[in-house]
Amino acid sequence: MINYGDDTPIAAFATNPGTSALTLIRCSGKDAINLASRIFSPPNKLEQAGGHTVVHGWITGTKNNEKIDEVLVSVFRAPKSYTGEDSLDISCHGGYGAGQAVLDTLKSAGFRDALPGEFTFRAFMNGKLDLTRSESVMELVSAKTDAGRRNAISRLCGVLETEINSIKKMLVEALSATEIFLDYSEDEIGLDPDEDSGKLPAQETVQSALDRLQKLASSWQRERLYQEGILAVIAGRTNAGKSSLFNLLVNEERSIVTDIPGTTRDWIEAGISIEGIPVRLADTAGMRESADPVEKIGVMRTRDLLDTADIIIYLIDGTIGITSEDRAIIDELSSQNKTLLILWNKSDIAPKPCGNTAQQAIGVSAKTGEGIAELTQALAAAAIAQVSATAENTDNSLTAALGSNRQKICVDAACTALEEALVLAKKNEPLDIIAPLLRNAINSLGEITGEVSTADILEEMFSRFCVGK
Repeated sequence: MINYGDDTPIAAFATNPGTSALTLIRCSGKDAINLASRIFSPPNKLEQAGGHTVVHGWITGTKNNEKIDEVLVSVFRAPKSYTGEDSLDISCHGGYGAGQAVLDTLKSAGFRDALPGEFTFRAFMNGKLDLTRSESVMELVSAKTDAGRRNAISRLCGVLETEINSIKKMLVEALSATEIFLDYSEDEIGLDPDEDSGKLPAQETVQSALDRLQKLASSWQRERLYQEGILAVIAGRTNAGKSSLFNLLVNEERSIVTDIPGTTRDWIEAGISIEGIPVRLADTAGMRESADPVEKIGVMRTRDLLDTADIIIYLIDGTIGITSEDRAIIDELSSQNKTLLILWNKSDIAPKPCGNTAQQAIGVSAKTGEGIAELTQALAAAAIAQVSATAENTDNSLTAALGSNRQKICVDAACTALEEALVLAKKNEPLDIIAPLLRNAINSLGEITGEVSTADILEEMFSRFCVGK
């Protein structure tokens, strides 16, 4: 069984094969350049190529020198490569057939299929990236908005690694001072045994480190929203125009629109971007009592989705007006701790009447686009409010931010250890029970950057990457 951690030559698509101008295949590993040269023409040209050069030629068959594809090969020699090993990026013609033929030829020459994330894993193992930068690679690939891209780039540039290392250095100094007290008697370092033997040296330093870690911890919820997005659910009675509005907002005919009540039986989701924040927009089944068992399931799923929504967009059919069902649903949704936007749909043919609920509603027409700009502004304000709410305790001057739940767990563990250490210090408890807590906090920070890690943790983390990264 193939495992992470060896240096055998690997190869994988770095781009999705299909109809395109180019397909990129990445190769890396011990003797990767020499292996590839056996299936490259002109002969010896790859072996003679220097690092960071591009060579033009042909990939040829291993048995009969049949020409497989005309390619450009970017050559990277160890240790000056992404993985720290000899590496090649082969640019071949786009299309599944050409790319697959080149990949098959590479495997016949001695390369094996790369595991998910194995290129980045090797970069980490060879000291080219720490774990925070490694994780940011997949964040960058998965970024849904420009804001998400910028945040990932910040971590790829080492901003988080620098902050973690800075805090860890503070704690190492505090631990060193503490261990001096433990290694020497009070007489040797001039302590008053009645006053100073239970005091934690550098207590202010430990408190400062805790404050910085707590700010980092609070950044995760904000970053999570930029990565995963905010769920905005369109709800309302049947034929209120939910599917038409959904199609208009996503600028695509995703939902089926008919005059038949109950057409939408299940919810459908699409991604849009509002002020740089990814929003997962969901169209749902109409909310009404129904004898149809399939429609009942759709309504039940709508209610389940509303329970998890961050923003609820409730449509009122302007041609019918506010019904008792509308009022009951709006009252129910208003009681929840969620942002509720009420829309008066079909305003092009049914202007809003007098009345508190109607006047508070945003007038829109899913058919003509009337009021959509106002709706977008309201959605943007709600999305920004969601992000601001998760970042209310975050110091804006702190540019470092956590990028994964794994990092958040490690920071929380370090905070818990430091909080306990400070509580014990205030009670003048012995330093020999405080010092291990400082050490635990340091180890937790080491897990974030990868200084402290296990094979199981690394394999689980990198296995979530895409192949070719």
